[in-house]
Amino acid sequence: MNVPFLDLTWQHAQIAPAITNRFNRVFENAAFTLGEDVKTFEDNFARYIGIQHVVGVDNGTDALAIAYHALGLRAGDEIITIPTTFIATISPAIQAGIKPVFVDIDPATRTFDFGKLEAALTPRTKAIVPVHLAGDMPNMDKVTAFATAHNLMVIEDAAQAHGARFKGARAGSFGLLSTFSFYPGKNLGAYGQAGAIATNDPEMDSRLRKLRSHGEQKKYQHEMIGWNSRLDTLQAIVLDEKLKKLDEWNAMRVGIAKRYDEALADLPLGLPPRNENVDHVYHLYVVELKKGDRDDFIAQLAAQGISTGIHYPLPVHLIAPVSAVLGTHGGDYPAAESYCSRIVSLPLFPGMSQTQIDSVIASTRTYFHA
Repeated sequence: MNVPFLDLTWQHAQIAPAITNRFNRVFENAAFTLGEDVKTFEDNFARYIGIQHVVGVDNGTDALAIAYHALGLRAGDEIITIPTTFIATISPAIQAGIKPVFVDIDPATRTFDFGKLEAALTPRTKAIVPVHLAGDMPNMDKVTAFATAHNLMVIEDAAQAHGARFKGARAGSFGLLSTFSFYPGKNLGAYGQAGAIATNDPEMDSRLRKLRSHGEQKKYQHEMIGWNSRLDTLQAIVLDEKLKKLDEWNAMRVGIAKRYDEALADLPLGLPPRNENVDHVYHLYVVELKKGDRDDFIAQLAAQGISTGIHYPLPVHLIAPVSAVLGTHGGDYPAAESYCSRIVSLPLFPGMSQTQIDSVIASTRTYFHA
């Protein structure tokens, strides 16, 4: 049986009538950028997260770039994050001359090794950037305590954790600023590019709204140099309709993950951790091979029609342009390097059939028992 890594057609069918009606109103009014539907989504998503303000932007990478700038981070400043993230967490920082400083991961939690945070501090450290990878979250009590103790800002990269919770509070509600990507494959995904920045600070909200639109308070009244990074009205409509179903769809993800957990527990695989006090939303279901060859595993599943992914094949400090700028090398973060060399993401998406789930399980079990 063919099982795609991701299939968005089922999701679209659930919201197609609603978005068609709302799209038609936009076409009639020709309000394609920062229309009323953008504000509606921003307000609804803010309520969902449990914060005061959401500012829609063009994509998740812009969200981070604008956030770093809005917080006053400048060339020579440093931020602390993990090396197992996607390059978008750090590329806007590097472009601005801000130095990412990495902390190796704890293999048991796949996030910060909190015992190594202190060693990453320098007089130039200004912020810590926890990354909520794959729908999981780090211990945010420890993150915020560390930030408070050292007078650091917390900037959440919540691009993969729409709806996740730590001690009941949503991802995106802990940072001075928090950023989201709505790339189509995300738990809350647009039909193209889209992103957002969340904050409880009204002055920061005002600044962010100017920065996303060429520094304008009003048209042609530029108060600062900004970006051209506005959320399209059509994308906001898609996101607003999907938001209504996000908890339901996340529950489906959790159910599929539970089925995988139960069926694969006896295999030589590191399954996604169940970190204490975290409600994981399984943007990805990432397994770590403890036995066997990753390329062979992927090839054998592919031969049986099962598509897989790798998130991500290299820790960011070993990506060539990053290491060229930062001077990082193999061996700098051994836990992250070992982890990235052995991980595979199995298919998991809302609307996945029981037959598809069973096929992934059977193919995975066949590899280890062949």
